[in-house]
Amino acid sequence: MVKLSVVVPFYNVQTYAPDALRSLRANTREDFEFLLVDDCSTDETPELLARAERDLPGAVLLRHERNGGLATARNTGLDAARGEYLTFLDGDDWYAPGYLSQLLTSIEDLGCDFVRTDHVQCTGRTRTVQRVPHGRRGESLSPRAAILPADRSTSVDYAYAWAGIYHRRLLDRGLLHFTDGLRTAEDRPWIWRLHREAESFGVVGLLGVFYRRGIASSLTQIGDVRQLDFIRAFDQVLAETARDADARSLLPKAVRTYCAIISHHLGSADDSNRFEPAVARKLRAMSAAALRRMPQGILTDALNAMDTDRATRLRRLKRGLPGTGAGVAA
Repeated sequence: MVKLSVVVPFYNVQTYAPDALRSLRANTREDFEFLLVDDCSTDETPELLARAERDLPGAVLLRHERNGGLATARNTGLDAARGEYLTFLDGDDWYAPGYLSQLLTSIEDLGCDFVRTDHVQCTGRTRTVQRVPHGRRGESLSPRAAILPADRSTSVDYAYAWAGIYHRRLLDRGLLHFTDGLRTAEDRPWIWRLHREAESFGVVGLLGVFYRRGIASSLTQIGDVRQLDFIRAFDQVLAETARDADARSLLPKAVRTYCAIISHHLGSADDSNRFEPAVARKLRAMSAAALRRMPQGILTDALNAMDTDRATRLRRLKRGLPGTGAGVAA
């Protein structure tokens, strides 16, 4: 029986894929499988993965005929996974040797639905430890109780799918798949759904996954229209949370987070040349419409709790005042 399935999407990462594949080799076990999903790469990534399929124990190569994005690629891997437990790695990141066995032990010891872990963020030669924003560790806890408070960073704000491990029962319940076609922020509806609907989770201080930041080809660094999928992702968070029995207490957290993300993207549009002018105009128009769709009483409270500069920017955007670009056609 396969104990652990590792889903690893790749798209045009020929420079970094060798590191990811070497790290998988340093984590092989006879009961582990590695689902390598080629999302229709156009560089030398397919050749690297074909070689890995032959040489890497447990490797299974899955190919897309057209590029679908990270969410769709992860779903392809999930559909093929046979493991009792599942985890993720991105094709430009890597694991420490032996990390996966330690990760598996952590969830087996706690006996919970999923476990979240710290990680190492790598920007050039700089290494920074990033912690799960949750104080209690090494215990089986209620994931729903970890969503709040609304005014602090919590576990739902630490959305990295690869920073954890998940029991197969979550997959069987339909909780592990991502919203197909989302090009960015695909992990936001996903982590909120896990915390609302799973029964137990834990946090462990296990370091062993290395997250590469600042790559020029990464979608987080590219200011094209795909970045605007964050609006569709957070609209989904709000819609699903609004149907929850605890919507009254949970929605303020969802709205505050959505507002903070909108403000972040608007700041990027205003302070740099990250977005092309047409994309920046579309960002402002879509963000203004999103603010008007939010529950207005909760939005008012959220803006009142924000710092003056961000709150003023969002209020002006919502009202379509001059200087914000709201309502300008893309």
